Amino acid sequence: MDIKGTITTLLQDGFILVFNQDKLDIVRTAEALVKAGVNNMELTCRISKPLEKLARLRKELPDFAAGVASLIDSASMLEVYNRVNAQDPLPSVRQVVDAGACYLVSAVNFSDESFKSFAGRIPMIPGCGSAGEVVGQFSKGANLCKVFPAKQLGGPAFIKAIDAPLHKIISLVPTGGTNPGNIPDYIDAGVLVLGGSFSMIEKATMKKIVDEQDYELLAEELTAVKHLIDTLRGEKYPDIDFARASAEEISEATGRDFNIA
Repeated sequence: MDIKGTITTLLQDGFILVFNQDKLDIVRTAEALVKAGVNNMELTCRISKPLEKLARLRKELPDFAAGVASLIDSASMLEVYNRVNAQDPLPSVRQVVDAGACYLVSAVNFSDESFKSFAGRIPMIPGCGSAGEVVGQFSKGANLCKVFPAKQLGGPAFIKAIDAPLHKIISLVPTGGTNPGNIPDYIDAGVLVLGGSFSMIEKATMKKIVDEQDYELLAEELTAVKHLIDTLRGEKYPDIDFARASAEEISEATGRDFNIA
């Protein structure tokens, strides 16, 4: 899948699940997402053996857009962490790209070196905490900009506040504290794609999913999230069918630019 195909998948899905749960099977979780109509997932490097899980996912579901997140794009910081955690080191950006990551996500900004190496080749979604960071990262080649931690930064009100002076050009991906209760406000604020973890699912239900390895129930819960996003986006943009639209068509209908050459 090339960069345009991956970005199109993210835009059509409208949702990026943050896989941060070691007690769930990576492939069966991805299969639950596919049943829900979502064809991507970001695998965080906070779980154990992320490269091994990524390799398995890419082998068993080659058409599924597997992203990698929680990257530390700093050689010195990565060295410090891996010195202490030598048994389960964090991979570098280069390593996850070489392992087959379909897109890259960070909690913070990507380095100039990473943009030079990967911008235009693989979708890059840096974490941003201000309008200045959004503009700076987009100018270097970011395709979407993750707003993280969205809840602590101000939630939908923050998105709306910075989006207007940015002329509603850059697609912002709020992640952290997103849930069915605030998804309508995020979509209303102009968000096309939301990031969210398993905390979007009610705690007792999530416990049952993990304890019983109930991936059918997981698919049902994810389907509800997907349906909510699809319904709200359809109401806001009635002239576009997100399920079938290309990135160019979505850009034209929404005014967003995805930095695709």
